[in-house]
Amino acid sequence: MAEVRKCKVLVVGGGPGGYVAGIRSAQLGLDTVIVEGSRYGGTCLIRGCIPSKAMIHAAERFESLSEHSKAGGHMGISVEGDPTLDMKGLVSWKDSIVDRLNKGVESLLKSAGAEVIHGWATFTGPKTCSVDSNGQSLQIEAENVILATGSTHIDLPFMPCDEEMVLSSTGALDLQELPAEVAIIGGGYIGLELGCALSKLGSKVTVIEGMDDILAMMDKEIRRPLEIWLKKHGVVINRGALARGVEIIEEEGGKKKARLTYEIDDEQKAIDVDKVLVTVGRRANLEGWGLEKTGVRLGNNGRFIRTDRRCRTNIPGVFAIGDVAGDPMLAHKASAEGEMVAEIIAGLDREFDKVAIPAIIFTEPEIVSVGLDPETAKARGEDVIVGKFPLAANGRALTLEAEKTAGFIRVTARKENHAILGIQAVGSHVAELHGEFVLALEMGAVLEDIASTVHAHPTMTEAFHESVLKTLGHAIHTS
Repeated sequence: MAEVRKCKVLVVGGGPGGYVAGIRSAQLGLDTVIVEGSRYGGTCLIRGCIPSKAMIHAAERFESLSEHSKAGGHMGISVEGDPTLDMKGLVSWKDSIVDRLNKGVESLLKSAGAEVIHGWATFTGPKTCSVDSNGQSLQIEAENVILATGSTHIDLPFMPCDEEMVLSSTGALDLQELPAEVAIIGGGYIGLELGCALSKLGSKVTVIEGMDDILAMMDKEIRRPLEIWLKKHGVVINRGALARGVEIIEEEGGKKKARLTYEIDDEQKAIDVDKVLVTVGRRANLEGWGLEKTGVRLGNNGRFIRTDRRCRTNIPGVFAIGDVAGDPMLAHKASAEGEMVAEIIAGLDREFDKVAIPAIIFTEPEIVSVGLDPETAKARGEDVIVGKFPLAANGRALTLEAEKTAGFIRVTARKENHAILGIQAVGSHVAELHGEFVLALEMGAVLEDIASTVHAHPTMTEAFHESVLKTLGHAIHTS
């Protein structure tokens, strides 16, 4: 007979939403059990945000060394000979970061007092589940349940990912050899982040995008510096192109190629590449763990678990957080929800009422968006004023060569009372500026609040200060 474990809080899923919920619940003195079927840290830590940023950083280093090895060097620095890439070594270094963080998450959970279980949870009722862990069966009965099962990549039905020739983002992060040519299906942030990294490492990259523009979530002005970089680096973008299928062909010597067929302007085309990377989006993990036994209702045409502003489902005491509860599918949104739900269960009065959740895209250049862009604000009936400051006019940006990407910071504010409605930035190293942007919106800052705040010199945050001054009509370092 299976052992029965009763608890106050059961968290299913150890990703950035689940593990934060588990830690906070335990901190609050709640008897907490957390179950994870794979590795703690979830998609973001194990096969998403963290490993991709490690690869992006390595690609930046490699590109920089390549510049120094050219005739005459760069910045007065020369490197003899061309740099070489050991893809296995890069992946091994990336894995060492993942392993370190994975162990850190488990340690934090245990230190907080949560019981950590490795195994697959299958629900038998709204608040009961069975877990097979290390060959033993465990029955868990909880007063409160937090569903944090996350999401997974979307397969094209006619082109499923085999992680050998047709890759998901997971397979792309475990490449043992650098492919000479790569086709990326999907011009969203995942495909373009990996595309930029692979291009820097030396791959020839072709993007197949079904919509009229890549990175359609961002406005044209923000996308423009990225499009310039892609063109300069030989990345081919096919807009309005629909992938139709892939055929694996074998060349002389036994080497395999993937022949990708696609349609553009009613014309069939084909390209032979070493790898095809499919990045057409992600879907909530709703299957394989007994969702139907919980009685929880779905929303958004069955794509997500339906929740309210406190992440409550239709079943009392059952919550859903992170990707499984809907857009935006962002790790930091999941973490914020996990912390909030733990506090709600502990009796605190909380609800998810965020003015702005930052979106950051780690392409080259990086893109940050917080709040509304000018066109969206106007579409909502706002009368706005907009200011834009180029990174080329910022001293610190010049010393970091961040100005090479034609980047800028743009501020949108309500004309009537100068309340800041949105901030976007594009350029090298701008991701680390997002904290000040979010804080400004969450605190309800007006332009004068930022204008009267002294920003240290020389730093890139001065560019934000100047963009606000530009919005007010009196920027100092640009006309």
